[in-house]
Amino acid sequence: MLNRRSLLKAGTAAGVLAAVPAGLVLGTSPKRAAAAATASFTVPLRVPQPLKPTRMAAYDVYRLTTREADVAIVPGTTTRVRSFNGTLSPLIVARRGRPVVIEQANALDVPFSMHLHGGHVPAHSDGHPNNEVTPGRSRLFHYPNTQLGSTMWLHDHSHHSHAENIYRGAATTYLLSDPAEDRLPLPKGQYDVVLQLRDAKLAEDGALVYDLNGFNDRPTFLVNGSPRPYFEVAARKYRLRLVNTSQERAFVLRLGEGDEFTHIATDGGLLPAPVASRVLQLWPAERQEIVVDFSRYPVGSKIGLQTMQTYPGETPEVMRFDVVRTAEDPSSVPAVLRPAEDLGTPTVERQFAMAFDQANNQHTINGKAFDVNRVDFRPKLGTTEIWTIENKDAAFGIPHSLHPHLDHFQIVDRNGKPVGPSEAGMKDTITVRAGENARIKIKFTEYSGMYMFHCHLMGHLTMGMMGQMEMVR
Repeated sequence: MLNRRSLLKAGTAAGVLAAVPAGLVLGTSPKRAAAAATASFTVPLRVPQPLKPTRMAAYDVYRLTTREADVAIVPGTTTRVRSFNGTLSPLIVARRGRPVVIEQANALDVPFSMHLHGGHVPAHSDGHPNNEVTPGRSRLFHYPNTQLGSTMWLHDHSHHSHAENIYRGAATTYLLSDPAEDRLPLPKGQYDVVLQLRDAKLAEDGALVYDLNGFNDRPTFLVNGSPRPYFEVAARKYRLRLVNTSQERAFVLRLGEGDEFTHIATDGGLLPAPVASRVLQLWPAERQEIVVDFSRYPVGSKIGLQTMQTYPGETPEVMRFDVVRTAEDPSSVPAVLRPAEDLGTPTVERQFAMAFDQANNQHTINGKAFDVNRVDFRPKLGTTEIWTIENKDAAFGIPHSLHPHLDHFQIVDRNGKPVGPSEAGMKDTITVRAGENARIKIKFTEYSGMYMFHCHLMGHLTMGMMGQMEMVR
């Protein structure tokens, strides 16, 4: 059970993300970090290959079975996980304009309600908790893929089992390619790589240790299911698609000694223009995309990717890039990526106060914990709204995030100030630090029915920080 002490402990680590000095690794015991670092970079990165669909005349069909499997995470041991099709970090590559139908068969002993995070999909295929697939049953999910290209991911939304299902490995990256984006000279093919990042606690025998509130005791960083791997790269540009599937871990990423990279995309796809960056924040459920030019490093170089925020006893290394060969590179990053969308003039305003209710040990939105029988509000399709999100937990120092289903949004401002170019694109998840606020502009379109909105820190979500909205025409 959460208490004030544990919340303050979480807030101490999370609060520093507001201003992390370059080169500083926070909260790391040098002796323990050095010992942990000896296990880093001993296994190669698993680069997922796209699953092969059954191709029909007008759409692609996939069968995803959620089931337990024994996989090799730590060398010399096996780990029992909950998976899609028996593997960690699988990948689906879909095409804008070509629908996908997924038959999800549930071979787990707990319910599963599959949600395409970032997907613009009909309500019956969005993964509402009322539509969970019970053990031994299956269900069809229809994804029209009419939205602009972006990196998304599939995970459970069953409400009672979702946090543990995600923690134990059931997360699939869903990459929606786009003909317009394909015409840009960005890195492609083997130089366009998905990196699923998360933290975990592993026992000596390789077993995953699960504790809903163990946010500060998951010292192993996994990338595509491998612990702190190395990735052999050519001396050329790579597009890296970063997906944070952690329960509550935020990564504050730094390359090498603070080397520059190019930020090109976030949750909803490409930014209006590329942004030169040296630090990248990646909060739970977020996606960020960067281009790294490895041609500036001599062959034989080894470049680390670190997180600048750790808990005591953790080593900051996330993975390492080993430059092993030269290669031709026709790619480039254009000055214009995707023009900002016009969402129209807002005519509706809503308030979202996010707070921990210590008396009832619940996380709430506007003073209410989730009730599947309550509709919190009814947006009218086609209407542009402004949402003000306030984090009321200054006393605890903990962050909260908000993820509305169905459509992406634009961030208007944070604490009354316009956001920078790295937040100028379309988003579907926004994190607001303790005592701060943000405003977003959102316009729901096309599909009526019931959809969720919630914090994506899984402990907060499980303890009530979720609501539902019914889209009406």
